Amino acid sequence: MIAAQHRHQLAAELLRLKTDRSGMAMVEFALCLPFFIAFTMGGVELANFITTKMRLSQISLQVADNASRIGSGSLLSARQISETQINDLLTGAGLQGGAMNLYTNGRVILYSLEPVANPNTTDRYKIRWKRCRGAKTAYVGSYTQGQTNLTGFVSGTQTIKAPADGAVMVVQLSYTYRPLIAQAFIPKPEIIEFGAMTVRDTRDMVGPANGVGIYNTENATISSC
Repeated sequence: MIAAQHRHQLAAELLRLKTDRSGMAMVEFALCLPFFIAFTMGGVELANFITTKMRLSQISLQVADNASRIGSGSLLSARQISETQINDLLTGAGLQGGAMNLYTNGRVILYSLEPVANPNTTDRYKIRWKRCRGAKTAYVGSYTQGQTNLTGFVSGTQTIKAPADGAVMVVQLSYTYRPLIAQAFIPKPEIIEFGAMTVRDTRDMVGPANGVGIYNTENATISSC
């Protein structure tokens, strides 16, 4: 009699548990929580990556724009550029990068693309000078200083050409992205950006006796590559 009563109570308890839904929401939340956290962290990481890439793109364009404007001299003479001016604009790029630590995690390369000769009847170009800054020395850029007989500065699908009697300041920037959470949430850690601006004013391209086109009367440290 007692055994039968126990079986009846056990059956009633099992039936109650079968129909009990009070903990279902908690169980569902526990099951979904890992996926929710992963999506949230991935979204934060991807947003930070995109923001960093946009900032680096702006920096590369800003360096090219500043390089196209530098120079000293009167309106009646060709403007002369100096190593100090180049160093200043590269320093400005580092300050613009702020907490990204541009020169610790990356490298900025600045080129002067010019026609091989004027008049430019051959449609060929040269890299008169090249200046670099940043600890990421493994990134050497696309061209070397003094390289000539180029069809233009090729970057991806773009080909940049300098105007006759002028020059184009070209910037290549490489940066190794440091993830906030995990590298698995981003496409790849290396970010490459490109910028180019035509020199605004008449510029002394040849410069002093070295023919590089950059003066250095202050004996400033050259941002060599």
